[in-house]
Order: sequence, then C-alpha cells, then structure tokens
Amino acid sequence: MNLIIDIGNTVAKVAVFNLEGSIIDIQYYSNQSLGCICEICRKYPIEKGIVASVIDLTDEVVQKLKTFTFPLLMLDHTTPLPIKIGYKTPKTLGYDRVAAIVGAFTRFPNKNILVIDAGTAITYDFIDAEGCFYGGNISPGIKMRFSALHHFTGKLPLISAEGEITDLGQTTEDAIRAGVMRGIEFEMLGYVQEMQAKHADLLVFLTGGNDFSFDTKLKSSIFADRFLVIKGLNRILNYYKWDE
Repeated sequence: MNLIIDIGNTVAKVAVFNLEGSIIDIQYYSNQSLGCICEICRKYPIEKGIVASVIDLTDEVVQKLKTFTFPLLMLDHTTPLPIKIGYKTPKTLGYDRVAAIVGAFTRFPNKNILVIDAGTAITYDFIDAEGCFYGGNISPGIKMRFSALHHFTGKLPLISAEGEITDLGQTTEDAIRAGVMRGIEFEMLGYVQEMQAKHADLLVFLTGGNDFSFDTKLKSSIFADRFLVIKGLNRILNYYKWDE
C-alpha cells in the first residue's frame, strides 16, 4: 500500500492507496504536526510513501517522518514525472499544481486539460494532449479576497462566504459576498471559455476545497474531483524507480 502525505497551506491530507490505485483511507491533520499519522502506518501495511509540501516542514513533522521504516519519496523539482514540464522555472512550481495536472492526465491521457484548483489560492493550469504542462495562472482564493477587502479599506467588514448570493447586493455585506463569489465564478468561466475557444475538445477538472457551479452548457465537460492532487501524488510515487 502507498502512503500519500499532502501538506498544504492550511491542512495536511494523509491518504492510503491500495495496489489497485483506490483510496482506502484519508485523514486530515495539522500541517504543523501531522497529528496521529503513526497510527495509520501501524494500521496498514505501507510499502512506500511520498511527501509533498507547499510549506517548510516543522521539526516535529521531520522527526515523525524519520520514524517511518518504508521508502519515502520527498517530492521536489528533480523528481521524475510521467508528464513533460514546459514551465520556465520548475524550481518555483508548486507541487500541488503538478500533482493535480498528473492526476487529471492519468485519468484522461492524450487530452487537452485545464485544471482549476480552488484552495487557499485559485490556480488555472493547462496540459496539452501530448502530455506537456506549459503553465497557468494563480489568483487569490476566497478567504484572501474577503480579507483583502477588509484589510485594505477603512470600513468594509470582514464577512464569510456563507449566505445568500444575489445578482446585485442591497446591503454592504451582500455586495461583498456577491462580488467575491460571483467574481470568482465569472473568472473561472472566463478561463474555461477562452481555453475552449483554443481547444474544442478541452476537458476541465475542478478540485480543491471549495465548490462552484457552472453554466449548464459547460457541465458536460467539467469533472469535479476533490482528491485530484493526492491521486496525482500516488501516480508520481508509482512512477518513481527506487533503483535509479
């Protein structure tokens, strides 16, 4: 079995995959400590693992990883990948963007794919049908946008995404919520429509911690997969040759 450790900006996801490539367990821990991760290692016969992090690992996390008795791959820009990288600065390329692209291309090889990852930040990444990842764009996520409106103004309140989203807000709170949430949706649709104009057969994957609705005429080409990143990490782990 494979152990996948996905350490994000806000939380760490730890998943166990069986030999058939299916998730059999997934847990969420603090990205500063990895919680009770050792219990998963005792519960399942882990044969190998992969660690991918967008933050610097704490001493506590490093010490826990050192206790593992199975081979552990630390993902970085030198790790062999089952796709080609056309990005100009691979050292600065976030592992989560790479893993999401790998996950999508594993499911639909030889397809033009746009991956939208709506997490702490929102990323838009494209891989062509030949399996080359050229890059994409990074945009502020939901909480960043709400926080920015509050922080950089004198009177706008800090609100959450929960609540009715109207076409036009008739209170300041409604106006902020609709502006942020509908603004993100329009942004996403704009990327999808622009890429579809260039690639008529485009497939779109939506992943991350936030859900968004799309116009019905686009739904047939959009696949929602909350676990796309960890699936991609599992594919990278299986692709890696330990004797190299």
